[in-house]
Amino acid sequence: MAADSSSRTRKPDPARGAKVAQSPWREQAESYFIHHRKVARDSAGRLWRTPVASLMTWTVMGVALALPVALLLLLTSLQGVSAGWESSARVTAYMSLGTSLEQARDLAGEIKADGRVIALELIDRDQALIEFRASSGLDEALDYLEENPLPHTLLVTPEENARSAEGVAALVTFIEGMDGVERVQVDLGWLQRLNAMTDLLARAVWALATLLAAAVVLVIGNTVRLSIENRRDEILVAKLVGGTDGFVRRPFLYTGAWFGLGGGVVAWVLLQFSLFWLSGPVERLAELYRSDFALNGLSLDGAFALIIVAMLLGWLGAWVAVKRHLDDIEPGEIAGG
Repeated sequence: MAADSSSRTRKPDPARGAKVAQSPWREQAESYFIHHRKVARDSAGRLWRTPVASLMTWTVMGVALALPVALLLLLTSLQGVSAGWESSARVTAYMSLGTSLEQARDLAGEIKADGRVIALELIDRDQALIEFRASSGLDEALDYLEENPLPHTLLVTPEENARSAEGVAALVTFIEGMDGVERVQVDLGWLQRLNAMTDLLARAVWALATLLAAAVVLVIGNTVRLSIENRRDEILVAKLVGGTDGFVRRPFLYTGAWFGLGGGVVAWVLLQFSLFWLSGPVERLAELYRSDFALNGLSLDGAFALIIVAMLLGWLGAWVAVKRHLDDIEPGEIAGG
């Protein structure tokens, strides 16, 4: 009897009570994720059941995504080549003929100490004459000269932040004001044209990318709109039985994401195929110009980012279509019909 009374007066376990209290939340979370998984699987199955229409949409998205990405990769490749063009931005300072080699070295050290200069090369007049004799083929004509007509020369490479037209102009003014410098030469017009072309290409690529991204959103939106119209009765029934807007909207958002995933994969395949097709001719052309130019493809991170962006665009297009057309479908249509 004592044992029975003690068992009847046993205190409840608080941990067990907390576990029981938490189980409904866990069940709701599990039900939520199970439904998402089921909707995602059903949405993918609907796309696979219409392979031709899905492939056409994926191809349109892939082309629209691959074009701006290809142009961005081309600009990135050209930036590697432009490293070899940096010498064209050098400032060439010619010393007066009366300047000795020691004075030229002192002047070179003073210019190199300036923060706008990243590198400096001194070519003395004797070395310049030897190089000119070897490259010009005028050995006999140069033998008639009584003295070396070439001056000491300084080749000044500006620091990267000073390679704009204004920065180079300021550096030229600084060098021209130094004693012993007779003339300073630099092609500022070339720098201005290069900077203008680079800015124009970059802005054109981003403008094109924006327009094509908007086109992708519109294409997905129109495709999802057609899907909404085809499933109008199903949507009406879901709303009649108390389905929330999120519940009704979810399958179409997953459809947009799957369209984006397929479009991103198609875009990556197109980029890889284009790179394989063009790499050979580009390498042969670079060899003719003695350049190390090569087309750069997408890295693993870049391919992953491309697919993520494509899925986001697909989701956005589906959301726009759902927001615009799903609210127009009300259960009252059944009664009215």
